[in-house]
Amino acid sequence: MLDPVIRFFQGVFAAIGRGIGIAVAALLWPFVTFRAWLSGRGWYVKIPVFALLLTLAAGYAHLFYITQFWRGHDPAFAEGYNFAKNAVAVGERKPDNSCQPSALVTVTADLAERNVGLDSWVSSHPLFKAGLFGLDWKETPFFDNKAAFQLGVNQVLRRNAVELVDRLGRVRGTSSINPNLQAAREAINYREDAWYFTFTPPFLQPSTQTRFADAQRNLRAFNEELSRCAADFDARADNLMQYLDRVTGDIGATSDILQKRLGRAGIVRFDRRADDRFWFAYGQLYAYRAVMKALRSDFREVVTTRNLDLIWNRLEAQLADAARLQPWVVANGSPNSIIKSHLETVGFALLRVRSNLVEVREILDR
Repeated sequence: MLDPVIRFFQGVFAAIGRGIGIAVAALLWPFVTFRAWLSGRGWYVKIPVFALLLTLAAGYAHLFYITQFWRGHDPAFAEGYNFAKNAVAVGERKPDNSCQPSALVTVTADLAERNVGLDSWVSSHPLFKAGLFGLDWKETPFFDNKAAFQLGVNQVLRRNAVELVDRLGRVRGTSSINPNLQAAREAINYREDAWYFTFTPPFLQPSTQTRFADAQRNLRAFNEELSRCAADFDARADNLMQYLDRVTGDIGATSDILQKRLGRAGIVRFDRRADDRFWFAYGQLYAYRAVMKALRSDFREVVTTRNLDLIWNRLEAQLADAARLQPWVVANGSPNSIIKSHLETVGFALLRVRSNLVEVREILDR
């Protein structure tokens, strides 16, 4: 009586087994064919091939190392800044007759150093650019978290570089652009995936790491100019208001990306793009945590006269809470799923920060 049922399931499992065997054979076919081709060749062919394979193995080992080990990453690094000890506002003379450098420039340079000095920049690694059999790593759950985090930080650096050149590092619109800030902006807006070699003439180019290191040096040179009272930093309320407007726009754009990704979540389906979306947003929050401390110092007179201390304390507390979001695995569950959505969690943190920035902006506009 049960024999037909048993035979049916035996046929199903046999078909599944054959399908798995065909799939494995298809995956192994290029390697088996290559091994057969290589076995009939002389050592003058085998030695270069083995050297190439060893180079690839070493390259992938290096890629694994720089993507899985986050050197210099400290979620609480912003707490190391004690800008409250600064005796005067940015650009003003101190008792020793030097001028106060900018905390915002210091933080921007330090973040650039953390990306390419204390750690390895992932996006320009040749094997990261090559992807997995032609598929971008961001389309897989592997090797892309650190790259996404660094790109999130770099988004903040680019915003700072633009605002420093266009408004903060000059007196209104009539003074000249500072050469160090201009050079820093050009360097920080360089391609994020450039390696030393390219397939187009002149075949050699500065890498992303090199250009970001240049930006860091230019930013520190500008602060040295400020210390000698030879540069300007215009810490006016309208400049702070416009900067916060731009930050609010950046955060809003990221939250929209997260929302669109949340809309594509399934009840049980694994989302391969959730991790890089999460870590990009986390990188922005990580960087803005230090930036907001720096802005509070540079615009201390504005913060004090407009009674912004309480709301600024709340803003910094929310950014500190966001820094604790470091899941081992990033999940993107749908609203009807029992799976936690980390994208929703980091998106909520972004919106809390954005709402406080909007409130600060409204106070400044009164």
